[in-house]
Amino acid sequence: MKPEEMETNNKPDMNQSSEKTPLTEPDDNIEPTDSPENKETLSQIDTEDDPVSLLEKKLQHSENNLNEATDRILRLSAEFDNYKKRMAREMDEFRKFANESLIKQLLNVVDNLERAIESSKSGETANGSIIEGVEMIYKEILSIFEKYHVFPVDCMEKSFDPLFHQAVSQEGSDKHPDNTVIRELMKGYTMHERLIRPSMVTVSKSQPIDKKIDDNNKNEKTINEKA
Repeated sequence: MKPEEMETNNKPDMNQSSEKTPLTEPDDNIEPTDSPENKETLSQIDTEDDPVSLLEKKLQHSENNLNEATDRILRLSAEFDNYKKRMAREMDEFRKFANESLIKQLLNVVDNLERAIESSKSGETANGSIIEGVEMIYKEILSIFEKYHVFPVDCMEKSFDPLFHQAVSQEGSDKHPDNTVIRELMKGYTMHERLIRPSMVTVSKSQPIDKKIDDNNKNEKTINEKA
C-alpha cells in the first residue's frame, strides 16, 4: 500500500457524526430482581422443583388422609358399639316378655282355681280332697309365675292407683279415705315389674252427712227392735 493511501485511511471521516448515541433510559415497569415478589416467585419455583419438598407435601397429604380415615373408623366403631348395645337390650327385653301371652292365658286358669277354692271353703263343696288337689295346682302355677317374675299386685287397703288398678265400682265407707281400694274383684299381675293386667277393684267414697244420719237411725231402730 502506498503512503498516500495509508494516510488517507487514517484520517477521520468528517461526515461521520461526532455525537455519541444516548443511553436508553431505565424502564420503571421492570421490577428489580431482588424485590420481595421476585424472591417469593423464585422460592416457589425452587420449592416446586425440590424433590424433598415434593415428598414432604405428599407425606403431609398422606397424613391428612390417614387422620380422616382414622376419624371415620372411630366414628363407625362407636356407632357399631351403640348398635350392639341396643340390640342386646332389645334381645334381653324380648327374652323377658317372650312368654307374656302364655302367662296371660294362665291367668284365667288361676282365676278359675281361686273361685273354686273360695267356693269350696264356703261349704258349697264338701269334698276336701278336691279342695286339696285344686290348691296344689294353684300353688304350682304360682311357682311357675314366680319363675317368670310374675307377681300379683298388692292393692287391698291401698290408695287407688290408675297405673295398677281399674275401678269397677265405688262404695260408701266411713272407715276408709276416699279412693281407697276396699275390695278386690280380680287380681292384677306384673311381669318383670311391668303391668300385664290391672286389678279390678272397688274403691271407697265418703258418705254424705244425711246418709250417715239415716244409717245411724236405722242401726238404732234395729237394736231397739231386737231388745
